[in-house]
Amino acid sequence: MTRTAYVFPGQGSQYVGMGRDFFENFTLASEMYEKANSILGYELSAICFQGPEETLKETRYTQPALYIHSMIVATLLKEKGIQAAAVAGHSLGEFSALGVAGAYDFGVGLKLVHERGTLMHNAADACQGSMAAIIGLDAEVVIGLCREAQPKGMVQAANFNSPGQVVISGSVEGVERAIALARNEGAKRALKLPVSGAFHSPLMQPAAEQFYKVLDPMTFSDPRIPVYANVTAQAYTSGAEIPDLLCRQLTHSVRWIETIENMVTNGITRFIEVGPGKVLAGLIKRINKEVEIISAGTVEDIESIR
Repeated sequence: MTRTAYVFPGQGSQYVGMGRDFFENFTLASEMYEKANSILGYELSAICFQGPEETLKETRYTQPALYIHSMIVATLLKEKGIQAAAVAGHSLGEFSALGVAGAYDFGVGLKLVHERGTLMHNAADACQGSMAAIIGLDAEVVIGLCREAQPKGMVQAANFNSPGQVVISGSVEGVERAIALARNEGAKRALKLPVSGAFHSPLMQPAAEQFYKVLDPMTFSDPRIPVYANVTAQAYTSGAEIPDLLCRQLTHSVRWIETIENMVTNGITRFIEVGPGKVLAGLIKRINKEVEIISAGTVEDIESIR
């Protein structure tokens, strides 16, 4: 029996034009974009559909753009009768996962994502950092190289994405030193990512502290289906955990490999990537070759899923 999980992408999956096909073909989508424009106080739909790319790539715009796209796709999948038995999201995608699981409504989630993106944008401006992808080395080796690079500057493993792919994050000097060490160690690739902030590292602590002030007074519902958290790779036990886990996510590693492995162990046999791009589909293929993986980022994709 097929048990389906929705997985939601994070930053890096956005592209100019994303969501336009949904806006033009579904009243539900156009209404959600209009609601988002009203809540945010600017034309998010115009940034998504027309760009420019440099604007869409800014964290404060990227995050709401990905959130609304994923929420539209998830709603259409549900309307089609394709229900999720569990959900997870990569970094920002965890907010979509919690929304789909009923922890909060669409508007609350959008406001949280907007706040998170703005705080991360400001933290990145205040303390310039860097991230890099290390390909072809075991995770433990990369962790050791980050430790060895520490005298040059703070750097840590930020995303355990798939076997042989770890993203590191930290100060510019720390990341550059870790890249050099990785190349000497025989990494297939070690390259900087086009981001301005050291996401999922202690350099995001100012953003985490401010975000906790936003989240702590709020009341969240218990998720109706299992939502796997980035920082634990385990399902939330209650809505009361949300402030702590979402704030820790800003400064801690995304344990994506463990998350997918735990979902498979708990009976998931099919993953649907709910949102733009196919980044997560590629990662999951490298984590587990036995499960079914489907990308659902366009109207055409939705229509083809059974």
